[in-house]
Amino acid sequence: MERDTARSEAHTTLHVTGMTCAACATRIEKGLNRMEGVHNARVNLATEQVAIDYVAGQTGIGELRGKIEALGYGTVTKQADFNITGMTCAACATRIEKGLSRLPGVETVNVNLALETAHVEYTAGVLDRTGIVDKVQQLGYGAIPQGEGPDLFEQRQRETSRKLWKWVISAVLSLPLLWAMVGHFSFTSWMYVPELFMNPWFQLILATPVQFIIGWQFYVGAYKALRSGSANMDVLVALGTSAAYFYSLYLTYQSVGAHAHGQVEMYYETSAVLITLILVGKWFEAVAKGRSSSAIRSLMNLQPPQARVLRDGEELELPVEQIVPGDLLLVRPGEKIPLDGTVEEGRSAVDESMLSGESIP
Repeated sequence: MERDTARSEAHTTLHVTGMTCAACATRIEKGLNRMEGVHNARVNLATEQVAIDYVAGQTGIGELRGKIEALGYGTVTKQADFNITGMTCAACATRIEKGLSRLPGVETVNVNLALETAHVEYTAGVLDRTGIVDKVQQLGYGAIPQGEGPDLFEQRQRETSRKLWKWVISAVLSLPLLWAMVGHFSFTSWMYVPELFMNPWFQLILATPVQFIIGWQFYVGAYKALRSGSANMDVLVALGTSAAYFYSLYLTYQSVGAHAHGQVEMYYETSAVLITLILVGKWFEAVAKGRSSSAIRSLMNLQPPQARVLRDGEELELPVEQIVPGDLLLVRPGEKIPLDGTVEEGRSAVDESMLSGESIP
């Protein structure tokens, strides 16, 4: 793993492929040691690893890998897929992509907001899945390696149900505050407003759990965003609702000296109703995202997992992940076409219902 010191020195270990003898190891060592910023490169032929001490400001993982590949060898890269939680908009996906791209050893990052997934390609020996998960959590989101943890569909169902109940409880507590606010208008003077609803202490009791229990998620999100040097909607919500709540709390203590409940105008309903409206929006968003994700996954599942390949005159059944550009695929009538390609030979009818919606081939 890479580590920085006060002198911007760093160390990394790369897994090298293609070495066959000690001469290969010597060639890689000499090539790396000639690079600007590299202090020492040591190749272990037995473990196929190279340990490199370098100055982080003068060179990086990408340059080191490029040098090894220019010498005729390769470095091992890995791929990992994660289920991401906590994303609410495209800015969240972009933020995660940028944050992960800055990690040493990360090659490419692709975050899918609709599916709530992230695909990461990284250099083995420099980074691991735990480092990726820690970085996502540092950015204020959650990451679970696919294949681990609970089923994604069940997790989304529980999350949607939890958001619904939070909104319901928040709405019940905010309704008396909203009722008291609406009763202040001249054109709603005909409305009956119970005297209890106008009591500042009663409003304080209703608004406090909405602000600090139900709305605690906004404080957590705001803290994580500010800690990573950015701002998001949670910062805005926490700032705005806190201003209304604490100013109303100050006015509540002022009303004690006034000896009258109706002499001071409170703003508890501003913070509580704002949180309630945002929560219902998040619930609607979770429901819509769940439906769209299910539809996208249904389309993805239409792709056959296997493909029939002709290689050296032999017919092979291979997973679609192992197909490379230039392979010749054999698709029999009635079968699904596994991948994009050009028809080289033959004639048949194709089911295009996934794209066109037409049922006739």
